[in-house]
Amino acid sequence: MPNANKINISDKILAATFLKLLPKRVTPNQITIFRFFTIPFIALLLWIGEYELGTALFIISAFTDALDGALARTRKKVTKWGSTYDPLADKLLISVTAFLILPRYIGPWIVFAIIFLEMFLIGMAYYNTNHNKKKPIMANWWGKSKMISQSLGVFLVLLYILWSAPILLILAQWVLYLAIALAIISLITYSL
Repeated sequence: MPNANKINISDKILAATFLKLLPKRVTPNQITIFRFFTIPFIALLLWIGEYELGTALFIISAFTDALDGALARTRKKVTKWGSTYDPLADKLLISVTAFLILPRYIGPWIVFAIIFLEMFLIGMAYYNTNHNKKKPIMANWWGKSKMISQSLGVFLVLLYILWSAPILLILAQWVLYLAIALAIISLITYSL
């Protein structure tokens, strides 16, 4: 099981750049709460066709996933609340956005696959934490790569909506296939 407090190279890069811009009083949990707060606005903007604003807010919200984790590890502020709700915020952000845009541009089956795998991961984490008396499941390399792939795939579809370049849709489809494969590998590695 990965160590939630282990600082990785991306944490060091973020600490040397973006985290320096954050006041010391900002906590990782506040950033996670901000991500929860943005989800309904992203959904509304995409629903009403305000794709420029929706895409900008999606990028900011997805980036906060990297920020809160790096902040927690580099400033030694890892909490049980954050370990539980940060992945939930990620899953909600991706699931809601995917549900709103992917059926029209890629197909409904990929949305079903993404949401099903995410819900299965949540259920498995909940069961392992509450029934098996195990420690909470921490994100491993596969899970982090899955989140990055999902975010990139959704972002590419949003760019396609804005610019109508067919290559973006083709790339998005392959990146989302990769995200599904990574989600399956995550499930396998978590259950070992």
